[in-house]
Amino acid sequence: MRFSPDRIEVRLGETIRFVHRNVDNVLHEMVIGTKWALHEHAELMTKFPGMEHDAPWMTHVAPGGMSEINWTFNRPGRFEFACLIPGHYQAGMIGTIIVSQA
Repeated sequence: MRFSPDRIEVRLGETIRFVHRNVDNVLHEMVIGTKWALHEHAELMTKFPGMEHDAPWMTHVAPGGMSEINWTFNRPGRFEFACLIPGHYQAGMIGTIIVSQA
């Protein structure tokens, strides 16, 4: 349960098309956010594992499936992406996004 790559560097204002391929036999997701926001959301997912997601910074990826997120980075800093399905985040299914000044 890992992202590949698990570290991404982008420039401020850059739009990235994330293409997610799930080669596993279980549902995964990708959610972009701050470390704190992802941790908080992961705790909610543990309490409510069937939560539906409908936001531009997150997507579910069915087993053997593919999904995309197009995201424009509008502030510099360190962010993360993670699979918040219960147990996946806790197992280390997390990556880092570094957004540098243009």
